[in-house]
Formats: sequence, C-alpha cells, structure tokens
Amino acid sequence: MRTAAWAGAGLLLTIAAGAGTLRIAREIQRQSTVDEARPADVIVVLGAAEYAGRPSPVLQARLNHALWLYLQKMAPRILTTGGAGGDPIHTEGEVGRAYLSRRGVPSEAIIVENEGSSTVESTTAVAEIMDRMNLKSCIVVSDGYHIFRVKRMLETKGLYVYGSPRPSDQAMDDWAHRWLYLRQAVAYALWSAGVKI
Repeated sequence: MRTAAWAGAGLLLTIAAGAGTLRIAREIQRQSTVDEARPADVIVVLGAAEYAGRPSPVLQARLNHALWLYLQKMAPRILTTGGAGGDPIHTEGEVGRAYLSRRGVPSEAIIVENEGSSTVESTTAVAEIMDRMNLKSCIVVSDGYHIFRVKRMLETKGLYVYGSPRPSDQAMDDWAHRWLYLRQAVAYALWSAGVKI
C-alpha cells in the first residue's frame, strides 16, 4: 500500500514539474519576440562562438544588433561577454570588442567580460562589472530564446534589465524553436534550484 502511495506521489510531482517547465517554456517563447529596448546605462551582448578571432554568424548578428542600438543612442556603452570556449588565443568578449571597434565604436565605450564559460558565469561577471562602474540598467542582446533566463539572472542582482533579441533565424522550424524554449526552461529551472550551468 505504501509503495503505491509513494508511486502516486512521485507521479504527481513529475506531472507538476512537467507542467511548470511547460509554463516557463511559454514565458520564454513570449519573451523571445518582445523588444524592450529603451535608454539604459549599457548594452550587454551575450557571447557565442568565435572562429580564430572572427565572430560566428550568431555572434555577429548579436553584435550587429547591439551596434544598431548603440547608434540609436540607447546606451553610451557596450559590454561584450564570453570566455575562450576552447580557443587558446581568442575570447568571445575580445572578438566582440574588435568587431565593434572596427565599426567605429570608440574603445572607451566598450567593456569586455572575457572569463565566463557559461551563462551563469558571464551574468555574474556582468553584474560585478556593472556594480563596480555604478551602472544600474542594461539592455540584454542575445538570441530570443536566451533572453528570459539572462534577464532573471541579472534582475536577481538588483539590476534593471530590458531584453532586445537579435533578428531571428527564420530558417528554423517550429519544432526547433520549441526545443530551444524547452531546453532554456529546464536550464532556468535548474538555475533556480541552485545548479550552476
């Protein structure tokens, strides 16, 4: 009898966890299409792959969007993020800085976080940098599916955070998008539970 009760309780917990994850995935989907850009202290660009000192197409799209926001005078600074990711010479953050510099952004307007090897590490470092510089608000630039989690991580540090997703990749089908939302929902749930990923 007790075994059946425990099995029933386990099943209910599993259903509740699954329903919670799906609810978060829907929130992530909604956030992924909302551009909240408004004047802020800094534009934060989340890192993505770089290839021997050149930004990947994803990183380039994020940097281009951040550059557009900067040129619209949404913020006086851009903060690029991301560590080495296996590259012994370059970091995502430094590649971002070089890319923006070549496009006319003054070096004093670019801040670099180049240690983070995960979203958690990069957002923690961003919050520390912003605290040191007395910056209170930021526009987060990343892929749409990533914005919800990054916003929550930075908001827990007491920052005002506005999401501005890079232009989306229309080549992806609905199932690929749904998988990304679900994966981010699981990552968010794990982070909320204290797991650093």
